[in-house]
Amino acid sequence: MSVRRLADDNVQPASFAFSKENAAWAKATINKYPKGRQQSAVIPLLMRAQEQDGWVTKAAIEYVADMLDMAYIRVLEVATFYTQFQLLPIGTRAHVQVCGTTPCMLRGAEELINVCKKRIHPEPFHRNESGTLSWEEVECQGACVNAPMIMIFKDSYEDLTPTQLEHIIDRFDAGKGADVKPGTQIDRIYSAPAGGLTSLTEPEAAAKKTTRARKSEDESVSVPPSNAARAKTDADETDPKLKTPATDKAQAA
Repeated sequence: MSVRRLADDNVQPASFAFSKENAAWAKATINKYPKGRQQSAVIPLLMRAQEQDGWVTKAAIEYVADMLDMAYIRVLEVATFYTQFQLLPIGTRAHVQVCGTTPCMLRGAEELINVCKKRIHPEPFHRNESGTLSWEEVECQGACVNAPMIMIFKDSYEDLTPTQLEHIIDRFDAGKGADVKPGTQIDRIYSAPAGGLTSLTEPEAAAKKTTRARKSEDESVSVPPSNAARAKTDADETDPKLKTPATDKAQAA
């Protein structure tokens, strides 16, 4: 596992505080846990701090620790263990997370990484000159069937080519990232086959007509009651002429 440390002091802000809205959310989140167990809220509070400032600062770690009555080192352990927490300043407009695991790598993730190196910075976790963009390579993001893909904040962009990624980077750098449609970037619906459906290809109307015809046929057929779990009346064991110890005793009486 790679060593993760806090950013240098020269880039750390002097203080941190939740906004009014986030402070109310944090209080409500803490109240979900029993008294004395409020430390269970440490991960959601750190995530909210990251969403507010873009990364987890030393001041934010201390602030969350004070809210939860935890030792600073305990919150620091959580922040440095989980890679979802950014410990360095990231791009103010986009932080590009390129999936580099096997499915994406086989489908061209290395070319996407090269685009990030060329258009943003040669090294991950470094911002471009204007400070608007940064990038990193991450593990699986769960969209393997639409590989290769990237994540920017909470949105995924899938089925990418290097040219498409360059276009996405340009839009975010220009402050127009909201104009880029998330999800697959090719003509497919969600995770359906890229070349179109290979089954269930009949038109919807024809499918409905067939379903109605089958339903009509089913209604016209008389279905006898089920005899499941009932003993067969023609079985030897149920033949009234079959002698058993009980019938022998009855005849003797």
